[in-house]
Parts: sequence; structure tokens; C-alpha cells
Amino acid sequence: MNSPMKNFSPIFLMLILALFSGCKSEEKEKTPLLTGAGEEIEVKYASGLSIVDFGDHLIITVENPWPNADRSYQYLLAHEGAKVPEDVKFDERIKIPVERMVVTSTTHIPSLEILKVEETLVGFPGLDYISSENTRNLIDEGKVKEVGRNEALNTESLLALQPDVVIGFSIDGSNKSFNTLQKSGIPVVFNADWTESFPLGKVEWIKFFGAFFGKMEEANTFFEEVESSYLEAKEIAAKAKEQPTVVAGAMFKDQWYLPAGESWQAQFIKDANAEYLFGNSDGSGSLSLSIETVLAKAADANFWVGPSQFTSYEELKNASPHYTRFKAYQNRNIYTFASDKGETGGVIFYELAPMRPDLVLRDLISIFHPNLLPEYQTTFYKPLE
Repeated sequence: MNSPMKNFSPIFLMLILALFSGCKSEEKEKTPLLTGAGEEIEVKYASGLSIVDFGDHLIITVENPWPNADRSYQYLLAHEGAKVPEDVKFDERIKIPVERMVVTSTTHIPSLEILKVEETLVGFPGLDYISSENTRNLIDEGKVKEVGRNEALNTESLLALQPDVVIGFSIDGSNKSFNTLQKSGIPVVFNADWTESFPLGKVEWIKFFGAFFGKMEEANTFFEEVESSYLEAKEIAAKAKEQPTVVAGAMFKDQWYLPAGESWQAQFIKDANAEYLFGNSDGSGSLSLSIETVLAKAADANFWVGPSQFTSYEELKNASPHYTRFKAYQNRNIYTFASDKGETGGVIFYELAPMRPDLVLRDLISIFHPNLLPEYQTTFYKPLE
């Protein structure tokens, strides 16, 4: 049997790196502030987002649009007839509420559905990656069109769709397709949810989408519910008397890719009250290590989570006999998020997990400390077959 790692697409690899990635983020202790004429929307955890509401228009500022970005972006969202001061500076102006939107990451899909505005979606790059049944129904009805790949968007298709805005993301700011669209008069707005390393920071970007649709109240309500659920789960995990040891990731082309110590995935393990054996490593992206290095440190790890897209012990063994040397393999304590897929093969975890970090955390608590959540049925993480 061939290793499934050999069939990685560039987008799949990018998704893995994006889920491990993030700029270090902690809760910002602040409450909504009144500026000269606007109210700052409370943003507690997302390090790269701020929103100020002026009534007939809003200003969104996106920091850290990609790692090591040398600038921030400011977007003006204005209702028809809005009285916007002439001295307001912005990178793009978008009329709201938006009626036709293109998004470029599956992580954006749940926000649209939660806010009940998925029918505004008219295009997406790589339709097969979308797993949600609601949005797949729209695709089947021909309401959502294919627009190429994020790194090479089909600008002709996008121009034909005439979206009010394209919500994009960039690994390094070099997407030429975005420049072409902007020159053609289609606004492109960067979404930086993927750079957040704190789980509640990612989900808080639902407020970004709430601003485009006049759905800020709904966005705040959803966020507060998830925040409460996450913090409650974290308190449950803190009751555990022991911390099991954990390793993550898997090999690709003889290098083991695993989350760095300040990454999104590492934070989940920490909040689940387990010891991530690479938790002291620097960085918020992914580590690339030799199998010898990982074995030396993690051969006796109690648990192994997120072994890339492997879903069975047989696949692991056939891919590399080195995997069988881990105690977690021998004791059948490996858990994957890759087994639950949509009808066209998209991994549901990649799409939904950023919006439901509370469910990810509860999954891990039930795995590491089954006595704390004895009746819990996991949502994303499943035992390897």
C-alpha cells in the first residue's frame, strides 16, 4: 500500500502548515472603547483584528495578514449613503451589507453558515475541498462557481461573477491574482484568521464576517457561546491529576512535520492538561525534524495525535517501519482527525475546527483523561483503524 503522504496536493500541505501556524496571541485585556465618533467592537483574543463601528460605516484593521508582514490593512465598510469623513484612509471600500462574496479558504465557510448568509457565496477556489452539506447543496445547484486555486485564481471567472468582495488570504503577500482583481475594480480583503495561534483567537474572526453582513450581534453571540464552552472545558481538564505525554504530526519526504511550541495545535494539548513533548520549542508554525530526533524524544509518548492524513495502523506501518517503534503505536493510542471527510473528500476538521475549538478541546480531554468526560463522543478525533 502506498503512503497517503505521497498524494499530498500543494493546497493540502498548505492547510496542514496553516493549522500549525499562527502569530503568538494572548487575550487582550480591553473592553469596547468609544473613539471620537465610533465604538470599538470588543476583540479579546484575535491579535490581528480590530473593528470600529461608526454607525453608517465600519473600519476593519487587519494586522499580521501573513507571518512577518511589514504592514497592516485597513478596510472601509460603508452603507449606501454613508457620510464618511474625507480624511479616512483605507485600502479598499466595500458597500455593505454584501450581497455577493467569494471566499478562498474552507475555514471561511462555517462563518457564513453560522451567520446564515451562505447564499451570498458565489465562488470558491477548489470546490471539492468544501465539506459542509449546506454549501455543497448550493454548489450542486450551480450557485457557487469554481474559480481556480487560491495561489492562481481564475480572474476571468471572478470578473464574470462580479462579487462585491473577495475574501483572500496569503502566505507571503505575493498573490498576483489579487492584484489583477483589484485593478479590475473588485475589492480584495485579507482575512488573517489562519495566523492566530490561540484557539479562541481564530473563532473570534467570525466578527470580521459579521461586519460585512450587518450581523455583529449574531457573531458576538456565537463567539461568546464558544468561548464559554472552551473555558469550561479547560477548567474540567485542570482537574486531571496526571499529565500524559503527547507527540503529533508525521513524516513527509523523510522529515517529520509537527506543531511548534507556540502553535494552535500545541495550545490545545496544553489546555487539555497534557504534556506536549515539543511544547518548549520556539515558533508558532511547524517544526521539521528527522525521525531520529522525534524518536529520541517521543518514542515513549503516551499518545500520538494528528498523524497527518493517516487513518489506519496498516497505512502507518506500510509508509515507514519507524512508526511501529513508538509506544503509542504499540499500545494503539493514536488518534486522527483525517478520517471524517465530506462527500468530495475534504477533511471536515480543516473546515470546521477553527470555528469550534471547544469541540476540539473536549475531544482531546476525553482522549487524554477519559474519566473526566466518560460519556463524551468525539467530534473530530477518532482512533486510528
